[in-house]
Amino acid sequence: MKKILITGGAGYIGSHVIKELLKKGEYEISVIDNLSTGFMDTIERLRRHWGDFEFTQMDLSDWDRVREFMQKGRFDEVIHFAAALVVPESVENPLKYYLNNTANTANLIKASVENGVKKFIFSSTAAVYGEPDSIPSSGITEDAPTTPINPYGHSKLMSEQVLKDTAKAYPQFKYVALRYFNVAGADVDGTIGQSTKDATHLIKVAAQTALGKREKMYIFGDDYPTPDGTCIRDYIHVDDLALAHIEALDYLNEHESDVFNVGYGKGYSVQEVIDTMKEVSGNDFKVQIAPRRAGDPAILIANSSKLKRSTKWRPRYDNLKLICKSALEWERKI
Repeated sequence: MKKILITGGAGYIGSHVIKELLKKGEYEISVIDNLSTGFMDTIERLRRHWGDFEFTQMDLSDWDRVREFMQKGRFDEVIHFAAALVVPESVENPLKYYLNNTANTANLIKASVENGVKKFIFSSTAAVYGEPDSIPSSGITEDAPTTPINPYGHSKLMSEQVLKDTAKAYPQFKYVALRYFNVAGADVDGTIGQSTKDATHLIKVAAQTALGKREKMYIFGDDYPTPDGTCIRDYIHVDDLALAHIEALDYLNEHESDVFNVGYGKGYSVQEVIDTMKEVSGNDFKVQIAPRRAGDPAILIANSSKLKRSTKWRPRYDNLKLICKSALEWERKI
């Protein structure tokens, strides 16, 4: 069996990818997570429902320990999720993001190359595009200018550059960087989901407010150049995103390193998402307008045709009501 390492596997997206890998039954899986935002309960749920795997609590900033772990593990493949990812926080505390997201990633890449890792899948972000002057109706493509407007986006783009240069220098090392758009929802069977209580993701926050876990929620800015004045994003169901990672691993069997957007190619405004959550929950919860947040672009919509062309990935859950309902049902459980 192939040996694969998942960093940040106790978190939201990582746990859904582990589920898909366990279902395939082709991997010996090792997971590391410092549990700063991930949950041991998530690891236990995965083991109960889909099978066992190795888990080690570890922080990627412990470079010596990471190097020893990689030497001992002799992994064939790595999927790297572990990162800080709150845009406003990155503006307030940029050093945290450059150290955690860029420096630690560079060290993990170095340890991977030194220990024979052949495939490296990187969790990147649409934030690398910044705020484009214009976005075609078909969505932003991978060859669009990368001009991040916040340290979070810069930290991820810098990591992509490290991967690109490393792959040039070491031909045996190949990577795929997946640029996520807005990930949302929960596993469709209701077994795992986004467990973070103080999450900033819109759909998570809307679900919490609909269930009375929050007194109210906020729309950060209603004066953007969009039809209703609120930001527009491309929301992708977490299970569809997880499957894109599996396809990226398969892609590297016969292809060279590359970068792919992962989204649905359609956008919904903040107001439309809130209206949808009100509809599926049956609760007209309280919403308040607040000032814009630093670092938020007005519109970000993916063009994922390259991923569809290059792999077998096809969305299964491209439905805003389904995404909102799955998030809501998960939120009832936690």
